[in-house]
Amino acid sequence: MPALEPSDLDVHVLTPVVPDLNGAVPTSVDARAKRRIAALEEELDTLRQEKGTKQRKTTYYVAQGRAIRRMVALYTSLEDLISENDCRQDRLQRGYIALTQALPWMHDKLTQLDIDDAEDMLKKLKRGADAARGDDTSTLKDLVASWVNQDFQPSHLLRSNDKHSCSFIHDICGKLLCPADVKAGIRDRTLDFIVSENSWPLFLYEDYSVNPDDLEQGLFKSKVLVQAFKAMFTSPSSAREADGDGDGANMLENSRRAQQQLNQVKVKTCVASIINMRKVTPRTLAYVVCQVRFALSSVLSWRMVDGDFDYEIFWNNIVDFFEAVPGPVAQRRVTKLLEWWTRKVFGRNHWEDLTPEVVSKMSVTTLANQRIAQEDTAFDSD
Repeated sequence: MPALEPSDLDVHVLTPVVPDLNGAVPTSVDARAKRRIAALEEELDTLRQEKGTKQRKTTYYVAQGRAIRRMVALYTSLEDLISENDCRQDRLQRGYIALTQALPWMHDKLTQLDIDDAEDMLKKLKRGADAARGDDTSTLKDLVASWVNQDFQPSHLLRSNDKHSCSFIHDICGKLLCPADVKAGIRDRTLDFIVSENSWPLFLYEDYSVNPDDLEQGLFKSKVLVQAFKAMFTSPSSAREADGDGDGANMLENSRRAQQQLNQVKVKTCVASIINMRKVTPRTLAYVVCQVRFALSSVLSWRMVDGDFDYEIFWNNIVDFFEAVPGPVAQRRVTKLLEWWTRKVFGRNHWEDLTPEVVSKMSVTTLANQRIAQEDTAFDSD
């Protein structure tokens, strides 16, 4: 019988695994590939989580930034507001206080971030701030034109898609941008009638009329300002109620209830609720004034300077009117004016005034204290 060759045997000859000099047993190619795949999948999951976290942070910062131009500062950079220089300039210091009220989390967050992450956060906040300003400009572009046509019924209707027909080219826009008796001089570009940020435009005044002996009378109480404020911060439809005196339904309460509808239908929350604004402030009012002025002008894109008119200085002048008063008498008038504004926009809601001290003096708290006292008296008598 011939000898059998190893290839004739129906068996697999296993080659023994020999450890290397370090004692490690080499693994198979398949095992190494599986471990590599598992490591890559884990790394991919980590990257996805980091990307999701980064996207959520971006969305959050951009959304939070939408309050900055509206409530804090229209032009001042965030870097200037949070720098140490704000302690030496009153307006910047007040701006920083307004910033911490609008974004109460930001100061602590900045202390936790390194320079690169802090700069990235500020960049996203500014993106949201500028986007909100652009949205409000777009909103007022059509609305202001319709309000002017409706209230003044000009012979040449104002067209929102033709900014070149606005400003002093248009009779009504020209009237609103300056006192009527100087409009001709402005059209002729005479030196006696220069439109700059150093004059209060007629559109700021109640009934669009000025008392030269008392320039503060009716200032910042015009219908178009109330309409613009409501359109931007509560809703465009609420601007139709500009003639009332704040006796209507509370806008913030309506917005809150809309969110709690049982049918869970998605509703649009007003801007004031989103940015947690419950009263009109000097800086929000200054923001609206600048937006209305831009809507009446012939400028096509947002800019700081329009001819002889500087928007940044104009915004500063408005804020200083409210925040840098000469004394207590003026302060009382300013406080009364802001209360009028809050009532016009948000109704007669006094939620903001319900401080713990005020609540402690109300009957619910008083009764609770009386009941506790009665319990203590009964215990002592026993």
